[in-house]
Amino acid sequence: MTKLRRAAVAATITAALGLLGAPAATAAVAPFPALALPFKAGQQVYSAGIHSDDGSTGVKNAIDFSPADRTVRAPLAGTVHLQHCAGGDWVTIDHAGGWRTGYYHMEGIAVTDGEHVEPGAVLGSTGNALPCGGSSTGAHVHFTLWTLPDAPAANWDGVAFGAVSTTLATAYGEPVDGKSLGGWRFTAGAEQYQGTATHLADDAVTQLPGRFRAKL
Repeated sequence: MTKLRRAAVAATITAALGLLGAPAATAAVAPFPALALPFKAGQQVYSAGIHSDDGSTGVKNAIDFSPADRTVRAPLAGTVHLQHCAGGDWVTIDHAGGWRTGYYHMEGIAVTDGEHVEPGAVLGSTGNALPCGGSSTGAHVHFTLWTLPDAPAANWDGVAFGAVSTTLATAYGEPVDGKSLGGWRFTAGAEQYQGTATHLADDAVTQLPGRFRAKL
């Protein structure tokens, strides 16, 4: 997205949601960081595939994971933000270089707002929590990618999931397609909730939705 386009979208968000300050000067976002998978490697995991934040339209910035141990972990060092809604909290982590990762549906959240976490830190458990709305079938973490060159975008408290998955996703959502996490490259399919996970060490391919052992 161009700087002018991003600034225009940020202004729209400010007007529509009323929670962001005036858009700051757009900074450059660093190259995609070396993220691990958001759970401990070496175990079986089910993924429902790559999809947009609402599973319907828009940028495919989300992928669902259900690791066998049900434990969600930080894939990279960063600062935790608890995003509050009437139904509870969900977690985002801001990483160096303007990157943010999101973790929706978690239960038993084990981190606090403003906490610095290291890679592998326990964030909580997979679940079906709907603090800001949405839907969920089967315990999992709805893992999302975002780019945040503008500091005012950091506070998403009280933003309904419908707005996160549309307005915010349009402005800041980053496609999962082509990204590598923990030695696996994820490729989106033609439709929602499809794609592949390719193990970079041996080119083994898992069709998504599907199960794979998250080896290093």
